[in-house]
Amino acid sequence: QVQLVESGGGLVQAGGSLRLSCTASGSFFSMGWYRQAPGKQRELVAAITSGGSTNYADSAKGRFTISRDNAKNTVYLQMNSLKPEDTAVYYCNAKGRVRGQFDYWGQGTQVTVSS
Repeated sequence: QVQLVESGGGLVQAGGSLRLSCTASGSFFSMGWYRQAPGKQRELVAAITSGGSTNYADSAKGRFTISRDNAKNTVYLQMNSLKPEDTAVYYCNAKGRVRGQFDYWGQGTQVTVSS
């Protein structure tokens, strides 16, 4: 079965940085990160296709950078200038080329930003 292995979450102070990594047991058209804070809906943070096209949430633009290494089936999320509002469980996601196909999720990693 497909596995997505995440790492890099933790506790940081506001203004600090974290780098999340996710390695998949296969190649996918799109890989990215979603997050869910307590009492709120899951939302897209950033995603990137195998060709390098990116999509960011407005709250992430200018602070976060998504990248991927296709040879390693790995996606990275560099998070700078972190804010308490970024506190959430972050989930790695991988999708096939067609919407609804091969939609997989990691187990989630906690990111906590203190004020």
